[in-house]
Amino acid sequence: MKATVQVSLDFVEMRDALETAAIAVRAGIDWLEAGTPLIMAEGARAIRELRTRYPNIPIVADAKMMDGGWLETKLMAEAGASMVVVMGQAHPETIELAVKAGRDFGAKIMGDNMGMSDPVEGAKRLEELGCDYIVHHIGYDMRTLRAKRGLAVPSALDRLREVVTAVSIPVQAVGGLTIEEAIQTPQYGAPMVVIGAPLIGGTGDVESVLRMICERVHAQGEIQTGGCVSA
Repeated sequence: MKATVQVSLDFVEMRDALETAAIAVRAGIDWLEAGTPLIMAEGARAIRELRTRYPNIPIVADAKMMDGGWLETKLMAEAGASMVVVMGQAHPETIELAVKAGRDFGAKIMGDNMGMSDPVEGAKRLEELGCDYIVHHIGYDMRTLRAKRGLAVPSALDRLREVVTAVSIPVQAVGGLTIEEAIQTPQYGAPMVVIGAPLIGGTGDVESVLRMICERVHAQGEIQTGGCVSA
């Protein structure tokens, strides 16, 4: 899979999301993500608005589904989502039904291993249940509170190579990464680089920063995935 750049629109106002999406598209990003806060605030409208403006760009719906897998996937897919996120800690039946709805309505399913007792085994389970992509994810709340309490804060890079080697589907790493670390994730065999809007929000010229990220990520070309990564 070619190295790609995904921008996460983690806003609660549709106006802010659309402004950042326009900047990101001008800069050359590959995928847009309707972040969980945006979906919570705007529902399927967030997907429809993005799809109307960007008919040819893949759109990720970070719905973080824990139940109602078939219906929620259907809603997101019919609104225009290309990929929908289901949580690995959901019941296996929820993941199975999300995968079925994805097939029925033309969306890919991204399985998120956040909070699973073993992220590597969790990724394998998600692939076995039919997910098309793995999100190797270290959650924001856990990272934030641990930092405040002076505890060790894990990074999404910590077991990334293990996750990539354990599955045959593409992986992305999310949580606790700097821009430089995110750009390096294809070197671990994870071709989908995720850049959160808050991460670039304080960097000055957002469009220039995103353009630099896109140039560096795209220059990495085709990335071997699925157990083909050297240690």
